[in-house]
Amino acid sequence: MGKQILLEHINKPGINTIDGYMKNGGYASVEKALKSMSPDQVVEEVKTSGLRGRGGAGFPTGMKWSFLDKKSNKPKYLVCNADESEPGTFKDRYLMERIPHLLIEGMITSSFALTANTSYIYVRGEMMYVIRILEKAIAEAYAKGFLGKNILGTGYDLDLYVHPGGGAYICGEETALLESLEGKRGNPRNKPPFPAVSGLYDSPTVVNNVETIAAVPWIINNGGASYAAIGIGKSSGTKLISACGNINKPGVYEIELGVPVEEFIYSDQYCGGIPENRELKAVVAGGSSVPILPKELILKTANGEPRLMTYESLSDGGFVSGTMLGSGGFIVFNDQACIVRNLWNFTRFYHHESCGQCSPCREGTGWMEKVLHRIEHGHGKMTDIDLLVDVAKKIEGKTICPLGEAAAWPVASAIRHFRKEFENHILHPESCSAKHLYFGTLAVH
Repeated sequence: MGKQILLEHINKPGINTIDGYMKNGGYASVEKALKSMSPDQVVEEVKTSGLRGRGGAGFPTGMKWSFLDKKSNKPKYLVCNADESEPGTFKDRYLMERIPHLLIEGMITSSFALTANTSYIYVRGEMMYVIRILEKAIAEAYAKGFLGKNILGTGYDLDLYVHPGGGAYICGEETALLESLEGKRGNPRNKPPFPAVSGLYDSPTVVNNVETIAAVPWIINNGGASYAAIGIGKSSGTKLISACGNINKPGVYEIELGVPVEEFIYSDQYCGGIPENRELKAVVAGGSSVPILPKELILKTANGEPRLMTYESLSDGGFVSGTMLGSGGFIVFNDQACIVRNLWNFTRFYHHESCGQCSPCREGTGWMEKVLHRIEHGHGKMTDIDLLVDVAKKIEGKTICPLGEAAAWPVASAIRHFRKEFENHILHPESCSAKHLYFGTLAVH
């Protein structure tokens, strides 16, 4: 198995406690950053690393940090997005459950870099047990002097709070998260202004994913150049992948970016292949909001080159023949899986989770759910297929936040690559025997 940065100590006894964590080198980055580095130097190391946002967008983290309006006389805030509501994604939950101090260490070091004295971890509302784990770990960090006033005698102050989310997918969008954190309804904001200028409480704010923040301690301890040397090109470092579906070994895996998709699916050190040696049919590579690809395009690019687990390789070919790494929610479908059934399930989710603020999303997601329900249950018409494509086009690019695209892209790609399956559902509805969505048993490896 490749380089392990985030999961290296995940199975060590007592790693969930501060004493066990510190025995394995925990909080070294806090000591190093606060005692021997300036905030700008920490930012530069993260820039050098090439670390990209691991929540889905893949935007360079150091660049995002540099956008923070440090000249403002208002307080600066760091907010960790631990909402993790993307179907097929469960890697952040795993980190917080098993090694909570890694996130807390990352929050302290990152907050120092941003000159933030108050920071928040916004956790998905349904994960109350995770909130309790984090609150216990934060209390331990306060007791050891890593949080509070005059941390390690350096004069730096930081208070860290955990905030339960509103139980809505939309709160994973960073501006909706900030609205929710302020006690308002979690509706996305118009941009600009961006959070780096006017975020939480109208103050300069950076919002980063759990996995992104958790990578910062290793970068500071080992240097940005060492992190950049892992992976391929602009896809530097490692990535956590939540693997599920029709595979022998569902779970969370840390890969060096650049592993071939075929190796990830079939290698015993990762997914272990498909049960009963069934044929691979399709893969959703980055969570339910990214385009689905059939076997021939997920294993190789349109040019016939092996498809790699990188931001660039997976997106090669655009949305005609490519997809996105996204949040790393890797869902595998075998030859018995019903694409129509699974797509209907996704559209039900996005219709339910639309905040309703934008008419194209509010109305379009409802239409897509209704039409797909009609096709799946034997009442579809051939014109329904093009109707779905048309509705998806009317949503994409016409909403305040990316939920519109998240709902539209799976529909457009499923019809592009599996149109005959949709036609067969309409002409021969009785022929589909695969009436289930199989995510598999989420045992973690």
